[in-house]
Amino acid sequence: MSLPYILLALLILAVAGFFVGRGKALSSANGDPRILHSLPGYYGWNVVVLTLVPSLLVLIVWLIVQPAVINNHVSSMISEETAAASSLDLVMSDVARVADGLDLAVSQGAMDAEMANSIRTELTDVRGRLGQVGVALGSNVTAETLRAAQSYRGWNATGLLFRTIGVLAVAVLGFVLGVIRTNPDFRARNSVETVVRYILIAAASIAILTTVGIVLSLIFNTVEFFRLYPATDFFFGLTWSPSFGGGSELGIVPLIWATMYISLIALAVAVPIGLFAAVYLSEYATPHVRAIAKPLLEILAGIPTIVYGLFALLTVGPLLMNVFGGGGVLGVGWMQGASSVFTAGVVMGIMLIPFVSSLSDDIINAVPQAMRDGSLGLGATHSETVKQVILPAALPGIVGAILLAASRAIGETMIVVLGAGAAARLSVNPLEAMTTVTAKIVSQLTGDADFASPEALVAFALGMTLFVVTLMLNIVALYIVRKYREQYD
Repeated sequence: MSLPYILLALLILAVAGFFVGRGKALSSANGDPRILHSLPGYYGWNVVVLTLVPSLLVLIVWLIVQPAVINNHVSSMISEETAAASSLDLVMSDVARVADGLDLAVSQGAMDAEMANSIRTELTDVRGRLGQVGVALGSNVTAETLRAAQSYRGWNATGLLFRTIGVLAVAVLGFVLGVIRTNPDFRARNSVETVVRYILIAAASIAILTTVGIVLSLIFNTVEFFRLYPATDFFFGLTWSPSFGGGSELGIVPLIWATMYISLIALAVAVPIGLFAAVYLSEYATPHVRAIAKPLLEILAGIPTIVYGLFALLTVGPLLMNVFGGGGVLGVGWMQGASSVFTAGVVMGIMLIPFVSSLSDDIINAVPQAMRDGSLGLGATHSETVKQVILPAALPGIVGAILLAASRAIGETMIVVLGAGAAARLSVNPLEAMTTVTAKIVSQLTGDADFASPEALVAFALGMTLFVVTLMLNIVALYIVRKYREQYD
C-alpha cells in the first residue's frame, strides 16, 4: 500500500475511533455526561491519539530507516572496481533509476513472466525489450547494476509490504486499547492534554533542532575544507580563482568586500526611504491615505527576487549605462556594462524598503500614546514630538528592523547574480561588476560537483562565514536594543 493510502486508512480509523470512544463513554455513563470524569469528546480524542500518534511515529521511523537499510544491503553488491571507477553515490543513483524503470515497465503491463526471467540472464534483451515501453536504461548500465537494481526493487517491495502491515497493526492496536480504556473513571482529559503538551514541545523544538542541524552540517564540511585548503589563504587571500583541475586560489576577501559594498548601498537606499515612509504613514497620513498607501508599499515584499533581478538586468543597468557609460549622457566611461555593484545595490534597496517601512511603522505605532500626549501637553509641536520623543522611544525596534534588512541584503542571491555580475575583484568603483559570497556558493555547487574537492567544499566555508557575519550583526543589534531600552523601562 502506498503512503497516501496508508495515511487515508489512518485518517478513517481515527475518525471512527473518535465516534466509537465518545459513544462508549456516554453509554458507560447511561447517557449522563456528569458521571464522566471528562467531557465525552475527550474520550473520543483519546482514541484518536492512541490510534494516530504511535502509528505515525512508526511510519516516520520506517521512512527514515528503510532507505538506509536497503541502500546498505544493495551497496554491498557493488564491486570495489565499479565504485572506484565512478563514485558509490552515483552508482546507487543509477541503480535506483534502473529499479524505477523496471517498476514502470511492470505497471504498464509491458513485462511478462518470460521477459522477467530473461532480465536475470541477458542484459541485451532487457535493453531492447524495455526500450519498447519507453524505459531508458542508458548505455552505461552493466549486468552488475541490473542485478543490484533487481535486488533494490525486491527489497523495496518487501519493505513497503511490512510497512503497511506494521503501521496498520499499531493503529488498530491503539484503537482497541483506547476503546478498552474508555470508562467513566478514566482521566481522558489529562491523557489527551499530556500528549498535546508533548506535541507542542516537539513543535517548538523543531526550530532549535533545525538550527543545530544546519550549523553542524556547515561546521563538519567547513572543517573538512580547511583540512584540504589553508585557512589563512582562505580568509586573507585577495584572489578568487577556483579551478576544478587544481591550482585554485580561494581567497574570500573580494567576495566579502562585494557583499558588504552592495549591502551598504542597499541600506543607503532602503533605510531613509523606508523610515521616512514609516514616520509619514504612522504620524502624518490620514486614515484614508494610510489604508491605500501601506498595502501598496507592502506589495514590494511579495515580488519574487528573480523579478527584481530581471528589473536590475533589463532596466536599471541599461539606465545607468545611459548615464555613466562611454556613450552616455555624461560621457565619462565609468561603467563598462549593465552589471555593477550600484545596479544590484539600488534594486536590492528597493526590495528592502517594505521590510524597513512595515517593521518601523509597527514599532512607531507601539509607542504609548501617553508619551505623545505628555509631549504635546508640555508645548512641543507634532514634529518635535516625533523627533525627540517617538523616534528615540522606537529606536531599539527600528535598529532591529534595519539589522533584519541588512541580514536579508547579505543573504540575497538572485539580484546579485543578475545585477552585479560574476567577477570577483577588489575595487571601490561602484559602477564595476563584482560578485558576492552567495553567488559563489551557487556557482560552486552547480553541476556534478565532487564533494571531496576543496572547490566544492569551499561553498560550506563561505556559508559558515555568512552565518558568523549575520550572527555578529544580531549580537550588535541585541546590544543596542538593550542599551537604549533601559531608558524607557
